[in-house]
Parts: sequence; C-alpha cells; structure tokens
Amino acid sequence: MMVVDVFKAIRREWTALNVLLRVKGWLDPVSREPDVLAPDDLEACIDRFSDRTAVRFEGREMTYSELDSFANRIAQWALSKGLKRGETVALLMENCPEYIAVWFGLSKIGVVTALVNTNLSGDSLAHSIGIVNARLLITGSEQDEQVQTLPSSLLDTLPVWSLGGSFGHSLGEVLELKPDRRPAKSTRARMTSDATCLYIYTSGTTGLPKAAHMSHARVRTMIRTFIAPCKATSEDRTYVTLPLYHATGGLCAVGIAFQTGGEVVLRRRFSASAFWQDCRDHEVSIIAYIGELCRYLVNQPAQPGDRQHKVRAAFGNGLGSDIWNTFSDRFGVSRIVEFYGSTEGNVKFMNYDSQPGSCGRVPPIARKQYQHVAFVKFDPVTGTPVRDENGYCVRTGTNEVGEAIGRIGSDTTTRFEGYRDEEASEEKILKDVFEPGDRWFRTGDLMRQDKHGYVYFVDRAGDTFRWKGENVSTNQVADALARVPGVQTANVYGVPVPGSDGKAGMASVTTNGYLDYQHLLDSLAAHLPRYAIPVFIREQQEAATTGTFKYRKVDLAADGYDPDTVEDPVWYADPETGQYVRLTPEEYTKITAGGKHF
Repeated sequence: MMVVDVFKAIRREWTALNVLLRVKGWLDPVSREPDVLAPDDLEACIDRFSDRTAVRFEGREMTYSELDSFANRIAQWALSKGLKRGETVALLMENCPEYIAVWFGLSKIGVVTALVNTNLSGDSLAHSIGIVNARLLITGSEQDEQVQTLPSSLLDTLPVWSLGGSFGHSLGEVLELKPDRRPAKSTRARMTSDATCLYIYTSGTTGLPKAAHMSHARVRTMIRTFIAPCKATSEDRTYVTLPLYHATGGLCAVGIAFQTGGEVVLRRRFSASAFWQDCRDHEVSIIAYIGELCRYLVNQPAQPGDRQHKVRAAFGNGLGSDIWNTFSDRFGVSRIVEFYGSTEGNVKFMNYDSQPGSCGRVPPIARKQYQHVAFVKFDPVTGTPVRDENGYCVRTGTNEVGEAIGRIGSDTTTRFEGYRDEEASEEKILKDVFEPGDRWFRTGDLMRQDKHGYVYFVDRAGDTFRWKGENVSTNQVADALARVPGVQTANVYGVPVPGSDGKAGMASVTTNGYLDYQHLLDSLAAHLPRYAIPVFIREQQEAATTGTFKYRKVDLAADGYDPDTVEDPVWYADPETGQYVRLTPEEYTKITAGGKHF
C-alpha cells in the first residue's frame, strides 16, 4: 500500500470516529430519557432562544416565543374541541411556519398529527385521512379545491378547519380568542417516548399510501441526526424547500435549527430559479435536498453568482454519482452529507465524509452497532431474497448487489414501528432469515457495499419506484388505470430516463377497444397525484405474464420505450403539450439526449 493510501485510510477512519462520537453525543439522551417527549425537547429549546428568529418565510419572521405562542393556541383550541390524548388530526397544508406550530401544539396535549401529502386529492386523500381515523382535518389557504374532491359522505362527518382558506371553519379567527399559555403537562402525563407523535405517509411496496408510526423517540432522534454531521450551531440558517410532510424537510432540516437555536429559512415550494438568490438574500449556510432538486439546479443556466453564497453544507438523499461532482464543483458546496433511510425502516446509513455517490459507510469502529443490517441476494423475477438449500437467505459479497434488510429489535435503533395498517406492516417483515424465528425489515432497496464499507444505492425492488422525489406504488397506478374505459389489463413499472433521478412510470396495457388518451389522462389526473401518472404507455395485444399468470415487470422494464426496438405502439406524456402523444424515433432521440424535462 502506498503512503498516500495509508494517509487516506487514516484520515477516513479518523473522520468516522470524530463524527460518530459527535452524533452519539446528540442521540444518547433519547435512549436515556424514555419519558421525555418531542414537545419537551422543543419547549426546552424555545426557553433558551425565545427572542431569536426561528423561521423566516415570505418576508416575515417568527421568533421561537411566537412559534410557541401559536402552538399553545392550537393546543388550547384542540382541548376545547374535546380532542384527547392518542386521537388523530389530519394536516393538509403547504409549507409555512404555522405548519410546524400545528403539529407541535397538538403534540403538547398528546394528540397525533397525520402529515398528509399535499399532492393528494379524491380517493387517495380520502384513504389517507380514513386510515388514521382522523377526528378532524386542518387545511391551509391553498387546499379548498382539494378538500372538495373528498366524497360527500366523508365531508358530512369530518369537520374541516382552515387557516386562510374559505372551505370549512375559520381556524384563524378562533385561535385569536384562545389563550397562548402552555397547556399543563398533565395533559400528556404518563405518556412515554414509545407513543406515536406523528403519522408520516409512505407508499411502502404496495397499494395506497400507508401511515407510518413516528414515535416521540423517533421524532426526537430525527431532529438531532444531522446537527453533528453538518457541524450546526446557533449561527446557522437552514434553507428548507422540501415539503414539511416528509421527514427530511419537516423533521431533519427543521430539527437542525430547533435544537441549536438556529434559523429555518422556509419556502412554500421549491424553485430552481430562485434557489441561490434566496440563499444569498438570507445568508443561508445549510441546505436540505433530494436528488431531483440538485438535478434541477444543475440544469439551470450557469450564472456568475453560482458560488456567491454562504452555503457550506448540504444534506439529503438521492444525489446520484452522475451529478454529485458537477453539483459540488459548480456551486462550491464541498460538504455533502448524503444519507439513506426510509421513514418507517430500521436501516440507516450516512455518508459523513462526502464520498461521491455513496449513501453511507459502515466503518470498522461501528461494525458492532450495524450487526442488525445485512445485504442479501435478491431474485428480480420472484421479487424475493434468494434462499439456500437450508431455507436461509444468502448474504452478498463485496460489491455484490442485494436487498438491504434490518433485523428487528426492541431498541430505538432496531425496532420497526410499522404502519397503522397491521397487515401492511406484516408484509414488510422477512422471517427465518439467518436462523429460526428471526425477523427482519425489508427495505425493498437494492444496494452494494465496497471494500471500504461505503454503501451505494442501486435500485428499488418490488412494486415501488421513485420519481420526482416521491415513492410511486405500481398497484395504485394500475388500479387507477383499471378505472379507465378501454383498459383491459395494466402492468406498471419504472423505467430510467436520461437526465432524471429515479424512474419514470410506464404502463403496458391491453385494451378492449379504442383507448381515448385524453380521457385516459383526465381520469388518471383525477385519481393520482401528478408524479404517479405514467410517463409512458405501451399498448400490447396480450398481457405479458409468467406461467403462474403473474405480470412480467422485469422483462418489460428491460424492453424500455425505444420505438425502434419495441414492436408495440408507445405513447408518452409530452411535457410541452401536457398530452399523451405517439412516441416517434425522433422524439425518443430528444428524450434520451436530455431534451425533454419531465
């Protein structure tokens, strides 16, 4: 081994030890304090930094004490409505400071908040509200039309309270009459950190959105996780353009500030053209990202001010190796903390030394703490891990692709808190993996690990793929297609598109007559969030199935959508016209050259 390699190895392990010790210092209190809840953490921070700015948003500032005051009014209002500890309120609102204050306030009295995806409407929205048995729905100024897509039978029984909207009761007017004193802690007495604090939705592997339990311990952990890797202090300003209904933006990014006394610079929604100007205007030092966000920024025309900002660290997930260095070099962000972890899962990785393309590393010093994580060989045809002659799963070797799984235990790190739907929770559990009776959480993600312990995301397995930063359930899309007159069968899968992160939706359909593509698009838009609508449609004469009549997703995905090689007609949702049009070789060339931005 050359001297330079020895030096790199020493530096790599020293960095690992340094960061792991700092992370441990932040996370240890969670495991030692089983009776401390998320609102206790936030109130302690507010008491320390009451007069400091907590959130900057659209030209206004909210201090820590003002945030607490609003949260207290929410709590007092909820008590006056008869809400009790353990009951659930659904929250459907765009990014704004009040969003954070709503779930914070409800947590003060032990009420659970379900953070509903703002892309949903109709059946998907009704399902998300129904599975958590929400007592009422809180909305924002932009959700009037969405709420009115709910079935009348649900609206007849579900009270709707709006902050700024015209549909339902006016929550703002009522809050002005409520006292802003903190509710007595007795309202959440005898609760432990195992109790559910939030529901955050994930598509999981099948079906409609699933509500993942987020315990107070898990929330407390997530709001602490990135403080040490980003070296955050009270002087930092964290820019949050990700939706607050997702854990990365709503807990991890917000937590960086709310545990250190720093500031959140919040935007209603992401804008590639305004991103760096916002960072300059507000002297942002930390940004939160998903891979698609970074790709949008890289695709913007180069500007003289691309490096004229104070951003020193970025954290997030999904930053592909193909644009990692381009993003870092162009915008001058050298510290990139890429991580891997699902909302509900027990498999977590973190890339604390900015190794391009890696989502984390398990250094030798941490191997003992990561014994609950394994990579097992995966059969793409059956969609399940490979079993040996004794019936046990087979571990992968160095740089061999396999599914990441996590052994289920009882502590904060290893437990699987599951979904509101117990049957859905059971579907994620793999049993008798390496010994009789053991239980492991299936991530549904294919990964590989190199000789230095770096972990690399490869692909999603099973019935879910990722597009536009969201998980898309193939079964949900297939169900929506089945509603469309003319569609006889529908097989949905993801296909790569050059210049885009994740995979675009593609459906191979058979028809029982003429298929009206405008009606198809209108119907899908009425039942699916925009990101779940298939980009490509392939019309087959007969459905491609296995000998046991299961749809052949792997073969179809491998075929792709090249009209020169796929014999069946292929249609695509043209981003320029907003309509499905027949895919020609010329249009295919534009897509593969990056000339179409979906």
